[in-house]
Amino acid sequence: MMKRSILIVDDDAWIRDSLTDALSRSGDEVRAAEDAEAALTALADARADVVLTDVRMPGMDGLELLRLLRDGMPDVAVVLMTAYDDLPTVSAAMREGAADFLVKPLDLHQLRGVIERVFEDRQARAAAAQAPKDAVETDLADRLIGHDPQMVDIFKVIGQVAASRTNVVIRGESGTGKELIARAIHSNSPYADEPFVPVNCTALPSTLLESELFGHVRGSFTGASSDRRGRFALAGKGTIFLDEIGDTSLEFQSKLLRVLQEHEYYPVGAERSERTEGRVIAATHGDLERMVEEGEFREDLYYRLRVVEIVVPPLRDRRADIPELAEHLVRKASAAVGRSAPVLAPEARDALLAHAWPGNVRELENCLTRAVVLATGDVIRPEHLALGPPVAEPRRRVAKLDEVERDHVAYVLETMRGNKSRAAEALGISRPRLVRLIKKYGLAESRPQSDEEAERAD
Repeated sequence: MMKRSILIVDDDAWIRDSLTDALSRSGDEVRAAEDAEAALTALADARADVVLTDVRMPGMDGLELLRLLRDGMPDVAVVLMTAYDDLPTVSAAMREGAADFLVKPLDLHQLRGVIERVFEDRQARAAAAQAPKDAVETDLADRLIGHDPQMVDIFKVIGQVAASRTNVVIRGESGTGKELIARAIHSNSPYADEPFVPVNCTALPSTLLESELFGHVRGSFTGASSDRRGRFALAGKGTIFLDEIGDTSLEFQSKLLRVLQEHEYYPVGAERSERTEGRVIAATHGDLERMVEEGEFREDLYYRLRVVEIVVPPLRDRRADIPELAEHLVRKASAAVGRSAPVLAPEARDALLAHAWPGNVRELENCLTRAVVLATGDVIRPEHLALGPPVAEPRRRVAKLDEVERDHVAYVLETMRGNKSRAAEALGISRPRLVRLIKKYGLAESRPQSDEEAERAD
């Protein structure tokens, strides 16, 4: 059996050496390059089956290297890796034909699984990969933020679905950012220069909603003194975003179904239909399956819309993203009021992590905007947040101080997904002290060695 060849590209010598050592144990032939230019030279001498490359490097970055390989060496599978603050590039990476995208600190068990999968279907991927050469890159850093695995999967889907005209349903609680995801799909599509037209379906009754979307002709109803173009006409080849589609009437749903099936509609009062080339993205916080069963939502429309479904997790299910989101929202709010961004006190960060966030990211943004306005100094403290009581916890038995400390350190490590630097920051202690506490309480023994190695690659 021929040895499989892997090329690691990273400007960090420690990461190159550790990944080379770890992947070589599987019997693969592993080489390393310190930057993209060195990688291209190495590939010119001897091809590799897989290139595992960092995104941010001096000179040519990983995305540019990916594009060059897609054009010149389409049989080489490319896996990108980066720190969490590079997640907005996930959509671009998947659109350009990356085999996968991994987030640092790397989980070596996950990495090996990805490498195995890439080897299994490398030939099929290479044959199908057709990277768009004129795709428009869009920086989503100020809109979509998160490094939770659920969010990374959503970023990947955005990149994969953006190039098509497929209908999409985005589901999630209010305030989770469904419209932001719809905008991201539009912004990464070939029709990004066309309009993105949002419509709040709950804000208008059925009759007005029909006129708003499809337009009307003069005299079609009282007050229709002239012809009026609807949102579908205004969108052109762009995107119509129907927010809270589950709140629409069955009558409207039947007319929307015709638009999706025939790509045509009748303005209110018109005798001739009009064509539409726009893509429909719908969103809802409701249980569409239950509504179909109870006759509140058309089953045929449900399946017509739900070609691709994206489920956005509530903020309470991705608490590790809260510190990063909070820092971004503080900077955003500070810029809006023209002041330098204050920092979050450790106690304020703990309060954010403990809150239930029933209003999700929208509630977090409102909370931090208020805090920025109220904080007179350079620090946001708990009293500036005006949060309700923290998430209720069951009454605990009286415990020794060491037990409480051990449990809290373990909780913060789990919340930060094992990242020692971020856990130490959240605890308000130095990283060496955290390492000593981990050893003292035997917490390191509860984590796989591969995770321990991966954390050092941060």
